[in-house]
Amino acid sequence: MTQASAAPRSDWTREEIAELFDLPFTELVFRAASVHRDNHPANQVQLSTLLSIKTGGCPEDCGYCSQSASADSGVKATKLLDVQQVLQAAAQAKDHGSTRFCMGAAFRNPKERDMPAIIQMVEGVRAMGMETCMTLGMLNEKQSAMLAEAGLDYYNHNIDTSPENYANITSTRTFEDRLDTLSNVRKAGINVCSGGIVGMGETRADRVGFIHTLATLPEHPGSVPVNALVPVKGTPLGDMLADTPLAKIDDIEFVRTVAVARITMPGSMVRLSAGRESMSEATQALCFLAGANSIFTGDKLLTAPNAGDDSDAAMFARLGIEAMPASEPRDAQAPSCAGSRSERSAEAMTS
Repeated sequence: MTQASAAPRSDWTREEIAELFDLPFTELVFRAASVHRDNHPANQVQLSTLLSIKTGGCPEDCGYCSQSASADSGVKATKLLDVQQVLQAAAQAKDHGSTRFCMGAAFRNPKERDMPAIIQMVEGVRAMGMETCMTLGMLNEKQSAMLAEAGLDYYNHNIDTSPENYANITSTRTFEDRLDTLSNVRKAGINVCSGGIVGMGETRADRVGFIHTLATLPEHPGSVPVNALVPVKGTPLGDMLADTPLAKIDDIEFVRTVAVARITMPGSMVRLSAGRESMSEATQALCFLAGANSIFTGDKLLTAPNAGDDSDAAMFARLGIEAMPASEPRDAQAPSCAGSRSERSAEAMTS
């Protein structure tokens, strides 16, 4: 039987990961909790805020996404937000306890004309003492280097699902395109934030493949968001799965996915992301026990509803969980070489 290990390794096999999924539930959660406590403070959860800095009109056809131009979801396309608007939102998020500010734009890839404003956003949020994260679609090496020079802490680019299932989710880019962007980000010295979505009608084998891809990257992602599909009317997956409740991942299987992510990527921040507003407090508590130690707080995640600050504060009080303190301040200028990445990871392990 595969044993859980606190030591990071990137040679996991699919068979080993499948064995973890097959463990009795309480044994799996116990192992995950043990790995978590070996690598992270117990009963601390990082609070992050996600802001849509450019909504809708994305040319990609991702089946889950309400922001796709091909979706009939009612989401209207907007222009990139003004820098000052973004900084005001970041200041409010900090006041509410968030230590990381994540900015998402519905791009296939950012245009050169967008980069100066994006750079100002990163620099402005970092000047507040918050960790910064961006998700802008695919990045080339030049754009990755520019963001690294601005001091971006994390770049989010989810792989979404297993390599085998990816073509069922989108046709406008390949799984390798996803991995290429992650490679560009790592080379630039930016911490990787990468996870995916469960409950899209995938099989457990796909969940095994999804975690296997992340756990065998050259370096584990600093952050691993685990999303539960929010079926949005007007999106292909939302319409397809709306009337098929058996396709929805059950709470126990969701917790299993969190636990296996924690065991295979012991140093990563594992974040409960989209779909949390429909989870009971008991399910969320099991996720925290299984090693989740980061959440998005606030009333909205891009275009999807989310549990609000007050609700999260009340839940934390009932569970005896504390908000994770901010990381130690770093030099104003972020390193732009891949060799400096381990130093940055030691100072700020998140997204």
